[in-house]
Amino acid sequence: MKFLKIVFFLLCVFTSFNVHAQSSQELKRRRDQLTQELQQLNQEYQETANNKKLSKKQLDNLKAQISIREEKINVINSEVRNLDNQISESNNSVRSLQSQLNQLRKEYAGMILFAYRNQSAYNKLMFIFAAKDFNQAYKRLKYLQQFGTYRERQADYIEGTQKDLHVKIVELDKSKEEKSALLKDQEKEKQTLGEQKNTQTQAIADLSQHEGQLKQQQKDLQKKIAATNREIDAAVRREIEEARRKAEEEAKEAARVAAAKAKAENREVTIPKTKTITKTSSNSEVLNATPEAARLSNDFLGNRGRLPWPVTNGVIIQGFGVYYTPENIKSESTGVSIKTNPGASVRAIFEGEVINVRDIVGTYLVVIRHGEYFTAYSNLRSVSVSKGQKVTTKQTIGTVATDSTTGETDVEFDLYKGSTPVNPKLWLAPN
Repeated sequence: MKFLKIVFFLLCVFTSFNVHAQSSQELKRRRDQLTQELQQLNQEYQETANNKKLSKKQLDNLKAQISIREEKINVINSEVRNLDNQISESNNSVRSLQSQLNQLRKEYAGMILFAYRNQSAYNKLMFIFAAKDFNQAYKRLKYLQQFGTYRERQADYIEGTQKDLHVKIVELDKSKEEKSALLKDQEKEKQTLGEQKNTQTQAIADLSQHEGQLKQQQKDLQKKIAATNREIDAAVRREIEEARRKAEEEAKEAARVAAAKAKAENREVTIPKTKTITKTSSNSEVLNATPEAARLSNDFLGNRGRLPWPVTNGVIIQGFGVYYTPENIKSESTGVSIKTNPGASVRAIFEGEVINVRDIVGTYLVVIRHGEYFTAYSNLRSVSVSKGQKVTTKQTIGTVATDSTTGETDVEFDLYKGSTPVNPKLWLAPN
């Protein structure tokens, strides 16, 4: 019974450790990913700084680094908390195993003493022959045999517990070393974060001295973003109306064919059971009116959080939703801005049909329909697809453009459900 309790205890300890290990592995993976993103952003920031060109993009890069570094510090905090829990559990395990070991040794010492006192064959025979009857003598004989076996098992338990104790002590030392390294990394990140915030403040001050240049850059950027958003909205609206028109025509044609067939057979008209599209039908109903569109929508939704990125090497430097410019002006992004390498290929994140290719202020926009979902890729230097073309997942649709003023290479990526923009980051796979 005591052995079973020990085994159960050890199983609980190791199960708990495995749960923490899995969580720690995920946190470490995320920390490594953030470190890579920071290295890439820092390299690009240094290149921009070396060009001596003050720009909003340069400041956005710095802001993105600060945001990622703050997230990395939070991840490290979570890792430290996990390690604290592991260290606490390991300490408890060591104390419990030590207690179990002491108890086993004490019991084993008692058995050794008993065996020593009764080591002679004469004493064992006397113990057996002193029985009242044959049944009791047999039980005493079995007892002596079981006692010897139990003593051997106790020795094995002691050896096993000593090994488990050694393993837990090694794990404890490893956790303490890992925690020490994490705390050093955290302190380094905090110091760098403080320096970058000071650099950001200085950069804002420097840019304010070039207010005209900054305002012009901001004005040009906002103009391009507005034109891109208008074109995306128009393309989506046209697609919805075209889908509505086709669905209505198909319904009318089905009714006409049914009426003609009924007249020829001299019977009452039976309207085929098809999806009826009216002026009050929702965009979702319109866009999913055909089996192919419904399948695409379902497949696209089923891959939420697992869709490939539009570039193979990129970092989000401007997220989705409301944000504030360095001049504290409130703005809103309907997608995400992804920094990538110069000349990088841009690819479709899912199969679909190209519904629009348009030149927007010197760069290209490509809009692809995936059932009731739409993806838009803008700031492309060149395109390799055309309107009406079917594309497959990860198919190259163009290359990213490089800003002639700042040297920045950003892909603007938007995702719509019907005519409503949604956060693309929630749909993309972890980078």
